[in-house]
Amino acid sequence: MHIHHLAIWCADLEKMRRFYLTYFGATCGEMYYNPRKNFSSYLLTLEAGCRIELMHKPEIAGSTALKGTLLGLAHFSVSTGSPEAVDALTERLRYDGYTVVSEPRTTGDGFYESCIADPEGNQVEITV
Repeated sequence: MHIHHLAIWCADLEKMRRFYLTYFGATCGEMYYNPRKNFSSYLLTLEAGCRIELMHKPEIAGSTALKGTLLGLAHFSVSTGSPEAVDALTERLRYDGYTVVSEPRTTGDGFYESCIADPEGNQVEITV
């Protein structure tokens, strides 16, 4: 078994799509739209085959709570392949105005990683 995809509800579907295409090298299919449910989504695919579904329904309200600090999904992790790539992507995101939640470091369990917030505050770990 493997995880086929993870799904993220989005307030701004296009902004989130551009973010993952720009910084994580994702490819994207056509937008899916279901007029009966007023539901839109994109399925993005990362280089190694992992998929992210970005979903939007206007009636789903956002939370004012800090994402990643409540029960439920805390973050997801994207592997870059090297410590240098972790550092470079973290700095690129910082330079472009995104929040670095935690700086590049080796964690107690031996991972070299940083953590950033995507445009809607979802925490993304960037790891080797």
